[in-house]
Amino acid sequence: MKIAEIFYSIQGEGMLVGTPSVFIRTSGCNLRCVWCDTPYASWEPEGEDLALEEILARVARFQPHYVVLTGGEPMIAPDIVPLTEALRQMRLHITVETAGTVYLPVECHLMSISPKTSNSIPFEREGGRWVAMHDRSRIRLDVLKRLIDNYEYQLKFVVAEEEDLIEINDLVRRLRANPQRVLLMPEGTDPEVLRERALWLVELCKQQGYRYSPRLHIELWGNRRGV
Repeated sequence: MKIAEIFYSIQGEGMLVGTPSVFIRTSGCNLRCVWCDTPYASWEPEGEDLALEEILARVARFQPHYVVLTGGEPMIAPDIVPLTEALRQMRLHITVETAGTVYLPVECHLMSISPKTSNSIPFEREGGRWVAMHDRSRIRLDVLKRLIDNYEYQLKFVVAEEEDLIEINDLVRRLRANPQRVLLMPEGTDPEVLRERALWLVELCKQQGYRYSPRLHIELWGNRRGV
C-alpha cells in the first residue's frame, strides 16, 4: 500500500477534534479538489510502498487509542479492508476520512464523510482533464446513503463562501442526514483566513442547526505536513 506518511498528532477537525490520534495517510485520490491541502497525496501522489505488517508496526510504536485513515482517498487504497480489520484487532478506535465516492466494507467506528461541493472543482487552466472527471465523480448519492446507513458518521463540508450553503442544504435534505451530524468548516490553509471566515460561518451554523468545526491543526501549526 502506498503511504504518504504516518504520524502522531491530534485530530484537527470534526466531532473528535483535539483527540490524540495516529494518522495513516494513504497516497492517491480519485478526485482533484482545487483547494486540496495535501497535494502530495492527490495531485502529485508520493510515498513509500509498505506491507501491512510494517504499517501496523509503525502505528503500534505510538501506543495510540485512536487511529485515522486519511488521504488522498483511503477507500481506493489496496488492502484498506484488511488494514482496518487488523487495526480493530489492535482494539483501536478507527476513523476513516473519505469523500464518500467509494464504498467498501471497512471496519470503522466513525465514517468521516466530506462530500465535495462545486467549490472544489479545479480550474480549467490548472485542472486540465481532471475538471470534467472531478465534477462527474465528486457526488455519489448512492454511496453516500450507503455509508450513512451502515456506519456511525459525520458529514463534514468545506465552506468557502456563504452561497455554498445552498448546495450543502440541498444535499443534507436529499440524504435525510441528521443536522447534528453535519459540520461546517472554513476553507483555507492560512490561520488568518480561517479566523475571518469562521466569524460568518459560525453564524450560519447557528441559523441552520449545524455544528462548526475548526481546523485546529492549521490554527496551531499552519499548513505543515506530519502535525
